[in-house]
Amino acid sequence: MSGPLRVFIADDEQPARERLKALLEDIAAEVPTAIAGEAADGVQTLERLPAARADVLLLDIQMPGMSGLEVARHAARLAPAPAVIFVTAHDRHAIEAFEVAALDYLLKPVRAPRLAAALRKAAAAGPIAAQRLARAGPAREYFSVAARQRILLVPVREVIYLKAEHKYVTLRPRAGEHLIEESLVQLEREFADRFVRIHRNCLVARAAIRGFERAGGEQSAEAHWEVVLEGVPERLPVSRRQWAAVREALGEARRG
Repeated sequence: MSGPLRVFIADDEQPARERLKALLEDIAAEVPTAIAGEAADGVQTLERLPAARADVLLLDIQMPGMSGLEVARHAARLAPAPAVIFVTAHDRHAIEAFEVAALDYLLKPVRAPRLAAALRKAAAAGPIAAQRLARAGPAREYFSVAARQRILLVPVREVIYLKAEHKYVTLRPRAGEHLIEESLVQLEREFADRFVRIHRNCLVARAAIRGFERAGGEQSAEAHWEVVLEGVPERLPVSRRQWAAVREALGEARRG
C-alpha cells in the first residue's frame, strides 16, 4: 500500500484503546499507520466506520450492545471493507472457533511484534469474506442495510417476514421495508429458531404469527391458507408443500 495504514480501533475500554495507539506508535518505523477513528461499542463502531475509510479494523470481541464478530459481519458489507484483526482475551474454545474460520486475532495483552505481523498480514490479505465470519459466531442480532455511505441496522427481533425477490431479500418490520443481498436459504439456516418457512420465497417470524385464514374459496383449485401476522396488514400465502411443516413447527413452539 502507498502511505500509512489507516487503522480504526474498537474497544469498550479506553485504556485498551490507548495501549493499542501507543503500540502503533512503537512500530511506526516498521509499519506506518494513522488513526482513522475509534469507538467504544459495536453500534458506535458501525456509525463511525463508513466515514473513517479505514484500511484495518482492530476489533475487540466483547463489547456492550453487539459482539465484535457481529460488527465484523456488518462491516464486511462496506465498499471498500476494512481488513479485520480481532483482539480478544477469550478462552481456548473461542480461539478454536477463530482458527476454524481462519480469522486473525491478537491475544490481550497485545505485544508490539505480534501487532506488527498482524497488520502486515491484514494489509496483504484484505477484507475477510462474510462466509468465514459467519462460521465463527452465533446468529446476528441485527440485519445491516447499505444506505448512502452508512450502515443502517435493523434489529432481527423487529422483522416480521423475509421475502426473496430476484437477487434481493425484503426485510419487513412494522414500518417500511429494506432490501438486502443475502440468500434466503442461508438466512433460514442462521435464524431457524426465529423464522419459519411458509413458501419457497418467504420466511416469517414465529412470534408474529397470529393465525391462518382460508383464501380462494373452499372448493376452488386456488384455495390455500394465508398466515395472519401481527403488525402488518399483508396476508402471506402458505404453500401446500410447507403447510404441514408450518403447523408442526408452530405446534412444537407453543408446546415448548
